Amino acid sequence: MRTGRRRLRALAAAVTAALILLAGGWTDRVRTGAHDDPTKEVTIAFWHGWTSESEQQAVADNIARFERAHPNIHVDTVGGVTDAQIDTAMLSHGPDSPDVIASFSPHNVGRRCHSGGWADLDLFLDEAGIDPDETFPAALNDDTRVKDDRCRLPLLSDAFGLYYNKDLFARAGIKAPPRTMSELIETARRLTVHDGDSYRRLGIMPTWHTFEWTLARAGASYGARYFDDSGKAAMSNPRIAQLLADQRQLVGALGGYAKLEKYRATFGDEFGAHNPFRTGQVAMIFDGEWREGMARSAGVPFDIGAAPFPVADGQVEDYGKGYLSSTVIGIAGNSPKKNAAWELVKFMATDTEAVVSLSNAIHSVPSTYAALGSPHLRTTDNFDVFIAIAQHPKSSTTPAAPNGGAHRLALENFAHAYESGRTDDLADGLRAVDRQVERDIARAR
Repeated sequence: MRTGRRRLRALAAAVTAALILLAGGWTDRVRTGAHDDPTKEVTIAFWHGWTSESEQQAVADNIARFERAHPNIHVDTVGGVTDAQIDTAMLSHGPDSPDVIASFSPHNVGRRCHSGGWADLDLFLDEAGIDPDETFPAALNDDTRVKDDRCRLPLLSDAFGLYYNKDLFARAGIKAPPRTMSELIETARRLTVHDGDSYRRLGIMPTWHTFEWTLARAGASYGARYFDDSGKAAMSNPRIAQLLADQRQLVGALGGYAKLEKYRATFGDEFGAHNPFRTGQVAMIFDGEWREGMARSAGVPFDIGAAPFPVADGQVEDYGKGYLSSTVIGIAGNSPKKNAAWELVKFMATDTEAVVSLSNAIHSVPSTYAALGSPHLRTTDNFDVFIAIAQHPKSSTTPAAPNGGAHRLALENFAHAYESGRTDDLADGLRAVDRQVERDIARAR
């Protein structure tokens, strides 16, 4: 009888909790350490990394909307915060620590989830009736979790593709942007004008780490995988090997590593007036959705086109996919106000009006399906290219890992050695990267 009564009481408690939840109430989320009552007067701290006046105003406008909808929750906002400052704050339990954080570094999601620095959001999502698979594009959704830990949600995103100078294309008789890597090599060769040991113009700068051009981002156009289904490092898979071989072929076709690096040293700042695409030093550039707005604001004297980045020769049916990266938002693991903090996270990340208004103001790609399809989203023909990349079912991002972005660094270090000719052993080199990544992850656990 005593056991039966306990079961009856447990069932009654579960039903009561469900009714409270359905009525719009709150629950004591013991598993996440959330015990605060978000219906009471409370002030929470929100830290984010946006720095410009227009960006900070856009965030402030959304916070004002939130406070009107939640008059008992007041938000103290701090902008321009770096990831290093966020990490330091996660170790503190002081009164000035943040409750909600937005970060530009989603590749650190694994380390922060694994350490408990950011609170697990799965229970909050379940209780709110939010299905992440139905809410966020797959690549962004995957970007917020490691195995069973989901500690952040996407808050806007960047999509990457190919910008090209339409005027130079027309003069060269090139009617359309390249769709495959072979076409890119030929197009870049036709647009390149050599000048002794330098160039008057380069079709595209192909050496890794030319601004946004990294192996991880290019890998999305090849369908690259970094881990196998069991979670073991798989950098030695054929698609990564093919990407590295094709990129090295492109480097050779345009004059070789040494000549290209010498020319790259003449480039101005990526975000300044002397960006090489803006100055005409390159005819094509791998970049994010923001580039068009910056170039047009600077008054570039040519017509700009945008397209998905070319895919591997054998994947033309997947043309249109690309790399996505999101700003992410979450709750500090040491916050004593997690339930109130969740209300802000939920609003910023899933409220369609909030996501669209922030996207329109900051000129980033929305991070929910609803916002991507909103009639209130302001777009251009070129911006629509990046909207399509964000919605492509095979677009992807670099997977999170318990050691943060160390697996990316290991692979990219090898890519630098391979493109420069310091090593020619592609297969053994990639297997060595796998072994290094496995050791790094084991140490991080």
